[in-house]
Amino acid sequence: MIANPVPWPDGARCAVAMTWDMDADSAFNWYNQETADNLVAAQSWTRYDPLIAIPRLVEQFARRDLRLTFFVPGWVIEKYPAQIDLLLKNGHEIALHGYLHERSNEIDKDDELYWLGRGLDAYRKHIGAGPRGWRAPSFAFSKHSLRYLLDAGFEYDSSLMGDDVPYALRDGNASLLEFPVDWTLDDFPHYAHNRDLGYRMPISSPQRAMEVFRSEFDAAREFGALWISVWHPALSGRLARFKAVLELLDYMRAKGGVWFARLDQVCDHVQKLMAEGRWTPRYETFPIYQSPLPEFSKDR
Repeated sequence: MIANPVPWPDGARCAVAMTWDMDADSAFNWYNQETADNLVAAQSWTRYDPLIAIPRLVEQFARRDLRLTFFVPGWVIEKYPAQIDLLLKNGHEIALHGYLHERSNEIDKDDELYWLGRGLDAYRKHIGAGPRGWRAPSFAFSKHSLRYLLDAGFEYDSSLMGDDVPYALRDGNASLLEFPVDWTLDDFPHYAHNRDLGYRMPISSPQRAMEVFRSEFDAAREFGALWISVWHPALSGRLARFKAVLELLDYMRAKGGVWFARLDQVCDHVQKLMAEGRWTPRYETFPIYQSPLPEFSKDR
């Protein structure tokens, strides 16, 4: 069913990247700039992420010898440096996730470039070299984003939803790899409920949420896909939900034939295959549309 399957390392049947968006209170402040200081309960909800969930995640993944990719806004790197150091010390990849979780396709192109620069500065100041990977906050990739990412030296993005395996985004003669996601494998639709922040999803039990994640994994393993989950520590780092995440991990390992990897490792593998001529990605040229469709115009 997959037209262009990737040969995964050691004959693995699929690749699994259990990624985490460590937003902390960045998005909370961005979307509530005039009122955030007085939404104290909502502050505590978002700060559970770095203060409680991140140490818990690090401890449990270390026990299981698992290293993952964490997408982190630049402001969060500045605000919670000890948590970033903890992740790095335990072998996790830090990729960039905006500066204050700004949605790039809701601001003009100059502001998008400005906030990307702020995020890069924060990343380089604390970590050293620039990030290899990017995920647009809220998946809000704009028609200008690809060019900005290419100019900044990114090697991969994980914001778009256009395939089951890696593909490539091209602007002119330059391209970067796309590691696709999907709302199906995001915990937000299952768990996010906070009246102050306008999230009112029906709250699923962990078992119901894992039924969705597990069925997607079973299909990925059957057909050779790249399975990327998008977890948020403030949601899935809580006790019952994180217990379910660990049980899902145990289920995957028991199935066998799975390559668990950080996304920078997936990037290395795919780049090596391409350099050796063993696999070629599907390319999409960006931007897809430069303006609203002309068919909407009545002037014709």
